Amino acid sequence: MPKYLIQATYTADGLKGVLQDGGTGRRQAVERMTESVGGRVEQMYFAFGETDTYVIVDLPSNAASAAVGLTISASGAVRTKTAVLLTPEEIDDAARMEVAYRAPGA
Repeated sequence: MPKYLIQATYTADGLKGVLQDGGTGRRQAVERMTESVGGRVEQMYFAFGETDTYVIVDLPSNAASAAVGLTISASGAVRTKTAVLLTPEEIDDAARMEVAYRAPGA
């Protein structure tokens, strides 16, 4: 199952929700959301700095990832960035592929 890294930054209203629900309450909400699209949460961390949470999830597809991102962003309480994570073996597979490409100006 594809793996994704979701970086989330709470708005002021989102932070009020975290204060109300606590960290474990937010983790439970994220787990329910992920499971609702057929995925699972591998890890969730809160952090200092620009990004408030880092969540590593397994999701069944890019469409499921997009659905999660759209739903979270539409709430207005959180801004997210999502990265597709690749295993070393997937990079090995990519490195073995022959790609027809000509660099600009070549």
